[in-house]
Amino acid sequence: MKFFGLLIICTAVIGLRLNAAEAAPAAPKAVTHRLYGLFCVERENDLRALLKDLPGVKLLKVDFEAAEASFEYDPAKLSTGQLGHLLAHASDGTFTLAPASKLPQEKLTRIEIPVAGLDCKACSYGAYDSICKIDGVDRATASFKLGLVKAWIDPTKTNLAALVAALKKRDVDVKAR
Repeated sequence: MKFFGLLIICTAVIGLRLNAAEAAPAAPKAVTHRLYGLFCVERENDLRALLKDLPGVKLLKVDFEAAEASFEYDPAKLSTGQLGHLLAHASDGTFTLAPASKLPQEKLTRIEIPVAGLDCKACSYGAYDSICKIDGVDRATASFKLGLVKAWIDPTKTNLAALVAALKKRDVDVKAR
């Protein structure tokens, strides 16, 4: 009988703690993530538009060159995986969370490739998508306004020729350097 009484008291205490935790106000935090799909400055507006439909997530800052965005949300209510899934779903896969860089910036080589024919964000996305998935490409950008594709690469894994070949395979007009 004492056992059941103790069990009831423990259950009540646990229930009170759970109710207190549920009643506590949410604690949003600033969290920075690498972001696949942040390939040109104009994509920031696309990201902001997507986030209007994601309650509890606020875009604080975008670092275009680092391909990172800082968000404010409650990690206890929304995991990184859930956020990544929501972004991917809302953007038809054009925005997804990317893993953190494995190499320090000083070990990466920056490559710039002048291109022609990128006349919209969709064309730029195609150029970006063709090179960013190459093993050794840490991050990339593609600007239709500048006519320029940039990539930060691990030179032990890839090179300019591989990037140019990938762009040409996607029918991107690569200008002579």
